[in-house]
Amino acid sequence: MTSPETATPPALQSEFLAEIDIEVAKPPQNVGATPAGKRVVFQVAGGRIAGPHLNGVILPGAGDWVLVEPDGFTRLDVRATCRLDDGALLYMTYRGVVDPASGYFRTTPVFETGAEKYQWLTRLVCVGVGRRTPAGVAYTVHMIR
Repeated sequence: MTSPETATPPALQSEFLAEIDIEVAKPPQNVGATPAGKRVVFQVAGGRIAGPHLNGVILPGAGDWVLVEPDGFTRLDVRATCRLDDGALLYMTYRGVVDPASGYFRTTPVFETGAEKYQWLTRLVCVGVGRRTPAGVAYTVHMIR
């Protein structure tokens, strides 16, 4: 018999959660060089979140506190509030990394809400695959099971 300590863990599975499109206001705030790299703050002008279980808009006032390291590798720190179509508010934060040399662009969204209907979102581990768009950025987000 296999003990829990030696059992093979199940393989990770993912399920589509939502597509997130973010419109970035221009120009960004260039804070300048810091010991860790160049700090740039992007303000979010709006956007949408759309998926099988949640749909809504990204409210203005969100932002991305980007750190561009000397080699171009980029670290994201995003905070946003979404108003879902039923009026519920959803706070979303994510960290992420972008490697312009390879095209690697990944995020880890985390959600908070006081809406009972969406409490299940607060207990998820999610991964987003990002890409640049003419208006800003977009992410395809999956729940990890």
